[in-house]
Amino acid sequence: MVEYEYRELRFPRGTSRGTARLALAEFAEYGRWELARVRLYSDGSRRVTLRRRIIRQVRTV
Repeated sequence: MVEYEYRELRFPRGTSRGTARLALAEFAEYGRWELARVRLYSDGSRRVTLRRRIIRQVRTV
């Protein structure tokens, strides 16, 4: 079974799409995070949920 860890980011109202995209691209490239959910609120703020797989090592000895 695949396990994930989650991280939540919040972007306040007035944050441009380009700025948010660059921040998410850095998380994806350097931290191996992938986009799980984006929630846009009526006040203009965004809540982004990122996830990445937890890799468990199995002992072979």
